[in-house]
Amino acid sequence: MTTHRHSDSTDWLLTLGPGTSGAGHPPASSAEGVAEATGRLGEGPVAWAVGVGHDLARVVVQAVPELGDGPGRFETLRMGTESVVLRTLLLLADQDAGDFVTEEALLGDREFARRRVSLGNVLRGIRLAHAELVRALMTACQERVPPADHAQQFRRISERLFGLVDDFSSRMTAEYLAEHDRWVTSGAAAREETARMILDGEPVQEEAAGQSLGYPLGGHHLGFVAWSDTEVAAPTTELQQAAARFLRHRGCAVSVIIPTGRTSLWAWGNPSAVEERAEPQLPPDVHVACGSVRTGMAGFRQTHQEAQHAARVMRLNPGAAQVLDYPDVAVASLLSTDLPAIRRFVRDELGALAVDSPHMQQLRETLRHYLRSERSLAASAARLHVARNTVTYRVKRAQELVGHDFGTRLLDVLSALEAAHVLGGAVLRPVSGDTHDATSRRGTALRSAE
Repeated sequence: MTTHRHSDSTDWLLTLGPGTSGAGHPPASSAEGVAEATGRLGEGPVAWAVGVGHDLARVVVQAVPELGDGPGRFETLRMGTESVVLRTLLLLADQDAGDFVTEEALLGDREFARRRVSLGNVLRGIRLAHAELVRALMTACQERVPPADHAQQFRRISERLFGLVDDFSSRMTAEYLAEHDRWVTSGAAAREETARMILDGEPVQEEAAGQSLGYPLGGHHLGFVAWSDTEVAAPTTELQQAAARFLRHRGCAVSVIIPTGRTSLWAWGNPSAVEERAEPQLPPDVHVACGSVRTGMAGFRQTHQEAQHAARVMRLNPGAAQVLDYPDVAVASLLSTDLPAIRRFVRDELGALAVDSPHMQQLRETLRHYLRSERSLAASAARLHVARNTVTYRVKRAQELVGHDFGTRLLDVLSALEAAHVLGGAVLRPVSGDTHDATSRRGTALRSAE
């Protein structure tokens, strides 16, 4: 590895290494940028920058959620914060860091403009990240520099970074306004504005709105939302291509696709053929949440709202499904509007069966099929591809764990099982929970009520 010569006053920068906070995350910056920084600073300082960049993004999102709401958007934000930390280390090490405002930072800035995040919130995020970076650098300096040299090093950090933040804010403001001007004059912005007006229930003329969208509003509509949540998100064009393939497989010959950021989009299709439920091959990082088929301009709005509900369910139980249709999770979606309440409901109704473990999941699924098939052992065994005796054993064991008679609370138990099936760990008790005490409390409460 080739390194440049550093002054004695900044040698401590080269001793930086990965910390516990933010550790374990791969770099979000470009491979070229990471390679350049590694060649100049070494692997330890770059690992430190990756961790601190993650921490900066997390601090910003906690204060201004709309800057990184969702995994894909968070990664776009993290690309910018990480690149700024890397440039800062190069600058403090007396090296030619190049342009301090990186393309990674500008990429996120442009997305904020297109997503209508206010400029005030963008600038607030910059200030928060700057303060957190100064704090992280001073903490690292305290740990590595003799106390007698702290004042000199703190002064150096403050002068360099406080001098840069104004220039950085000015560049980001200029780029934001330029992207905003480009976006609002584009056809994509006009389509998004029309779609938002319909979704907000504002009075619009159906024919004029359809012409703006390039999509007929009088027929049937299948709406969905799609997003990417990879560490380095797929370009918008790739996401649009996946959405177009999905619409074709759902029998939609006419469609409109509206990007809502670098990693997400809204889409509607006018189904004119029989649905093909065998979905096209989607990139592993892409997720699709669909509404029901609805009619007319009100249906355009309703199917989108249902798709958003399905997307919320998917995010509550990530990894459960790559494609989700609202009709398949309508009950769980309605139940989960108050997550703390449904969590308490599931745990109360299912007792020790509400533990998030593979064994308990097997028992819950058997019980769910058994009750939905009107307690038919044969139907449940056929559905689960197991013997009738296996169903009998599992149902008996599940009832023991629940601690009360299903017959008196059938609807409640079925609702709790459905919520657990769809929402998973979001409503279940961790394996470490005291399931025995929970069952005892539930059984005692029910006996007292009776």
